[in-house]
Amino acid sequence: QVQLVESGGGLVQAGGSLRLSCAASGRTFSSYVMGWFRQAPGKEREFVATIRWSDSTPIYADSVKGRFTISRDNAKNTMYLQMNSLKPEDTAVYYCAAGPPGKGYASWGQGTQVTVSS
Repeated sequence: QVQLVESGGGLVQAGGSLRLSCAASGRTFSSYVMGWFRQAPGKEREFVATIRWSDSTPIYADSVKGRFTISRDNAKNTMYLQMNSLKPEDTAVYYCAAGPPGKGYASWGQGTQVTVSS
């Protein structure tokens, strides 16, 4: 398994931006599918974004499409989530996850809190 550590969360006003990072340990980062998820208080964890393994196409939840951008830098073992035009409903703990292609997300980070004030 790969070890994951998120950073970059914080408090921001509505309309602002944040950039989350997910640093991964291990030498096989490039062989893992990576994704971002979030969990708001009292709600189920939900998918935010991933990069499709087959052709590197970014995939987004409808709620963040056009505002968030996912990227990864295999040389730095790091994945990013650029979040623009943030809304109060984006408030959540954001988690990064990793797993072998086609086998689900086996590794999860501890999460980073994002709070968007209105």
